[in-house]
Amino acid sequence: MKDTRLALNRWNERPFAVIGPWLALSFAVTVALLLSVYVIAKLSTPDSTRYFLPGVTGPAAFEDYLLVLFRNSLVLALHALACVAGFMAGSSIPLSAANRSGIDRWVHEKAGRFAIAFVVCATSFSLVTQAYIIGTNASNIAVQLDLTPGTLVLGILPHAVPELTALFLPLAAWLVASRRNRWDELLAATVVTVAIAAPVILAAAVVELRVSPHLLMSLSDS
Repeated sequence: MKDTRLALNRWNERPFAVIGPWLALSFAVTVALLLSVYVIAKLSTPDSTRYFLPGVTGPAAFEDYLLVLFRNSLVLALHALACVAGFMAGSSIPLSAANRSGIDRWVHEKAGRFAIAFVVCATSFSLVTQAYIIGTNASNIAVQLDLTPGTLVLGILPHAVPELTALFLPLAAWLVASRRNRWDELLAATVVTVAIAAPVILAAAVVELRVSPHLLMSLSDS
């Protein structure tokens, strides 16, 4: 907790110097994911699946807004937990291991490395599965709306870019901390990134249901 308080106090003096690299890296991951979605949608063979698209194939209700928030909250929670796990593996467990000896110390040292490896594998799996699932669904939706995959991706950019950038902020903070070997800052980073991401996700959900559908329909008509 002392390390967390010190990090927060230090960041408060130069907030943009801290948040800037997180945003840049998170935006880069967002661009990579959207490009992957486009490539997968382009290469996938669409089937006859038809989707209910709130605001496009039917009116958007408050329940749809809650569903979008629930889905995005799960992803944000997963990434935030990865950040916390990085703190525990890189800072908390080694600190505990320093006060132990023998087999007990060996187990704690190995546990930290295993935890970091697990976080890397889990987040990589999350990104790959998200790209594949969204990409294959996008292929079907593009056919349903009589759009090309590229036009479909263009139509969802108003909500997808801020939404995904916010969702990937904890992962970006994790990557920056791991590169600098500052695992002790990851608990503070979790608090800050979630606090930034939450209102963005709330606003992006409104755009997804109120703005993006009109853009998609106008692209479909053209």
